[in-house]
Amino acid sequence: MNEYISSKKRERIDKIFKFSIYIITFTILIPLFLIFGFIITNGIKNISIEFLIKNPVPVGETGGGILNALIGTFILIILSSVLAIPFGITAGIYLSENSNKKYAQYISTFVDVFQGIPSIVLGIIAYVWIVLPVKKFSALSGAVALSIMMLPTIIKATEETLKMIPYSLKEAAYSLGVPYHRTILKVILPAAFSGILSGTLVSIGRISGETAPLLFTAFGSNLLEWNIFKPMNSLPLLIFNYAKSPYPEWHELAWSASLVLITIVFLFNLLASIGEKKWKIKF
Repeated sequence: MNEYISSKKRERIDKIFKFSIYIITFTILIPLFLIFGFIITNGIKNISIEFLIKNPVPVGETGGGILNALIGTFILIILSSVLAIPFGITAGIYLSENSNKKYAQYISTFVDVFQGIPSIVLGIIAYVWIVLPVKKFSALSGAVALSIMMLPTIIKATEETLKMIPYSLKEAAYSLGVPYHRTILKVILPAAFSGILSGTLVSIGRISGETAPLLFTAFGSNLLEWNIFKPMNSLPLLIFNYAKSPYPEWHELAWSASLVLITIVFLFNLLASIGEKKWKIKF
């Protein structure tokens, strides 16, 4: 009898706990949905094909679009990925393969701390390293700042994913006479592909909306620029400049550009989730 009462009590507590989790989750999501709704309401008015394929127009003229910022954003993402992904994956492999060594533990701690550094500080670092010596703003300096931001996420994603791979998989490759470097490249990395891909896409989604580092590096441009050694615009920079301007028409364009940027970030995170499920290998 006492056991029956105790069981009923546990079930009641369990239901109360689950209900509390649902209420708290819903309460947390309300502000998020309100923000999204506000951005969609204000930004959807100017969304059109012309808005996406036209460059900005001078003050006083109607129309104009965000083509230069859209192209600039993707150029910066590609440059940053080219700079960050190889180094991030290599560092993650080193940390996972040498996790018991002191140097690896120090590096891992440094990466954890590095994740918390404000983006504006990284922008200043890129400004001192690149912009000041060459005395010119450029997309390349912006890509360097953004690639530094990407590194911790890629490193930790690679390290943690590789640690979850059974050691028996590596032993099986060694037993067949496969050398160490081919074991890593042909066996271990493909098995960890889903986790590495997910971490990479999440890091790309993060840098897509960064403004502070680009203020000191890429700086922005009203022209459609393809030269990575010249100033280049991006969606975060365009939104920042339009939002602080005194012109109401620019404010409306800033809302629409914000909606486009949020959509891009959402797509990168969605791709990360899909890629993790599609290429996940079960052991």
